[in-house]
Amino acid sequence: MRQQRRPSVALFVGTFDPFTIGHDNIAQRALTLVDRLVIGVGVNPDKRTLFSADERLEAIRQLYADEPRITVELYTDLATDLARRVGAQFFVRGVRSVKDFEYERDQAAFNKRLGNIETLLLYAEPKLAAVSSSAYRQLVFFHKDADWMLPKRGGQARENGSETNNSKQ
Repeated sequence: MRQQRRPSVALFVGTFDPFTIGHDNIAQRALTLVDRLVIGVGVNPDKRTLFSADERLEAIRQLYADEPRITVELYTDLATDLARRVGAQFFVRGVRSVKDFEYERDQAAFNKRLGNIETLLLYAEPKLAAVSSSAYRQLVFFHKDADWMLPKRGGQARENGSETNNSKQ
């Protein structure tokens, strides 16, 4: 008798302020490796964000509205706690540089020790290496076009006034 395989679930966490084409690329590639992907939108009350937690959550949900294998959750605790709640066996992380790799290696060790959860690192495509949420925010701060960094289908809509939201969410 054949034993049924448990569906693989990965967790992709971040502040996602905003969710960029780099994040979207990692999420799409992760779906080729796992059955289901949960995107965890982190809320840190001590961190200033351009978009509120609800705006970030809703933008990502809209982006993947037609993808039933992706769900999006807010979380305010440890990523390992969210992983446990959603049944994730893996974290998925994107890496652009050696600096990113060193940080992610340390995080992977922490998550393995704390929650016994493996981390899958996906290297950024070279054309996306300069894309980051912080670069987006910096361009917006200086009133430069940064919308090219956002996914075309959905994503945060700056025209709704969010570009001036300096809330602590």
